[in-house]
Amino acid sequence: MRYSLGSRFKGTILGALLGENIASSRRNQLQGAGTLKTTSLHWSHMAIECASSLISLGRFDQQDWQKAKQQELTNLEDSYGAILATLPVALFFHENPIKLRHNLLLAAEVWQNEPIVRDGILAVGYAISIALTEKLTSISLISQTISFVGETSTDLPQQLLKVNNLLEDGAGLERVQAEISKEEKLSHSIAVAFYCFLSTIEDFRLSVLRAIHNSHRSQEISAITGALSGAYNSVVGIPITWQVMLVQANSTEGQVSSSRRMVELAEALVAVWSGVYDLALHPVMVTEEGSAIAQSAAPQAIAPHLVSLQATAAPRVIKSR
Repeated sequence: MRYSLGSRFKGTILGALLGENIASSRRNQLQGAGTLKTTSLHWSHMAIECASSLISLGRFDQQDWQKAKQQELTNLEDSYGAILATLPVALFFHENPIKLRHNLLLAAEVWQNEPIVRDGILAVGYAISIALTEKLTSISLISQTISFVGETSTDLPQQLLKVNNLLEDGAGLERVQAEISKEEKLSHSIAVAFYCFLSTIEDFRLSVLRAIHNSHRSQEISAITGALSGAYNSVVGIPITWQVMLVQANSTEGQVSSSRRMVELAEALVAVWSGVYDLALHPVMVTEEGSAIAQSAAPQAIAPHLVSLQATAAPRVIKSR
């Protein structure tokens, strides 16, 4: 495996956060070297609720998520936020296309099943799942994504098909912006994000910078581009200076940043998905021979390496679902 699954999970989340934050900073013409301006990321609050529910229940619970939306995100106005809020669902069910589609559709229903939002959730979620399973190729991704979205009344498949043709022609960003219809704003943003990602697939930094310099809806295009590229290139491919700037920008607010919380939850999602649990959280630890170490044992009597003991098995053998 080129990158670990945990690194790809974190890359997806950090990519979306960085894409949006950097675009917001450019948009507001923030002055000063090496700084980022944090924005009110309502979608991140919803994503945190979604990830927490998945970790707690080991499955997607639509009612649980609907309740969280009503309580926390009554003012989620940007439709692209719905796509980013469902990132934990795409991560958690990435290895099974049937379960992935089923649960993404359930998530889309939280937004009254609005067609373009539904298609956007399916398209971005599928592309991320393919990246996580290391089956993504720039030649076939768009055709596979269109097939996954299926029959629809929106123009997203047509927009993605245009992007595919433009990529084959080696078209530049200006030509793509001119030829991709802006009539449906969200489908335009998704299509341009796919272009920015696929045209510089191995370079997270360049993909996001190209998305940022798009004059039309740069914030959402950059966020979606960042999520796609982060899933493919993992957290290893994200410039460390950008990661540090994001941490510094959030630390100045004197509160636990949503980015830090989401990264922590991404790590927990990997553990729950794989069936590996932190034994330090359990009252009894088990040795390799299957014997239990009693709670009453003195702390110093327990070998430190046992605290981080992990179980390993073939795929789908010890997973919790």
